[in-house]
Amino acid sequence: MSILICGSMAYDTIMVFPDRFKNHILPEKIHMLSVSFMVPEMRREFGGCAGNIAYSLKMLGGDPQIMATAGCDFAPYAERLDILGIRRDSIQEVENTFTGQCFLTTDLDSNQINAFHPGAMSFSHFNRVNEVREAIELAIVSPDGKQGMQEHCEQLAAAGIPFILDPGQGLPMFSKDELLRMISLASFLTLNDYELEMVLSTTGFSLEALQQAVKVLIVTLGGKGSKIYEAGVCHDIPAVVADEVLDPTGCGDAYRAGLLYGISQGWDWPTIGRLASLLGTIKIATKGGQNHAISREALAARFEVAFGFALPSA
Repeated sequence: MSILICGSMAYDTIMVFPDRFKNHILPEKIHMLSVSFMVPEMRREFGGCAGNIAYSLKMLGGDPQIMATAGCDFAPYAERLDILGIRRDSIQEVENTFTGQCFLTTDLDSNQINAFHPGAMSFSHFNRVNEVREAIELAIVSPDGKQGMQEHCEQLAAAGIPFILDPGQGLPMFSKDELLRMISLASFLTLNDYELEMVLSTTGFSLEALQQAVKVLIVTLGGKGSKIYEAGVCHDIPAVVADEVLDPTGCGDAYRAGLLYGISQGWDWPTIGRLASLLGTIKIATKGGQNHAISREALAARFEVAFGFALPSA
């Protein structure tokens, strides 16, 4: 059975500023901000939350099925998915639009300034869960068009398919009532620490109330690891030291691929969290969201070295 990945497909234009943003932004002038950053390094990568998650999940041996919308410039990405063996039956190409475009500038502290053109993802509600041809055992609703995210949550819940809600950078789109509704439908909720504060502020929930609203709450803390709250228990997941810290783009998506794979295998949450943490570390040592690679044998060996016990067999 497949794991359905609902979310954005995008091309990432990644630029590296060989300095620190804080050295060039005057706090007292933030109300009239006008800055320009010289970026001698630039590259174009395949990206988007759905594409990134599916890439890492496929690398693990999972069976991702992407449900997304793309534009008239999608052909190179479609060819890449075919080469990787990732099905794209549920990716609709929308005429007279571009595939989502993300323009990221990263500084030496790994801070990022992003600009995102949604393009075809604004039509993500054209896709419907009941039209997916493959049987689905698990899903994730990651950042996408607003209406699409809402409707996919409703459709997955109606079909009885457990899913992770991963609102990410889409959080500001939703009102309190809209966000509460999506959370009520999800089995799992994953956020980074900044997004957690946004959700608590928007909903008025305490951390304890948010934990009770979903089966499992996952909060990532960057280099400090992550916390997984399940049935009143908090599992502290350690971070893994990276070989190099080259590019944070897509680290969260790699982490989420680890969550999906571990859930689909029926593993316990301490193991799932550690796999997800390791994948994020592996990703950060490469540039782009889809250029990391590791064999299952090498992954298992690195897991055992990092955590002191063996990764369960698939």
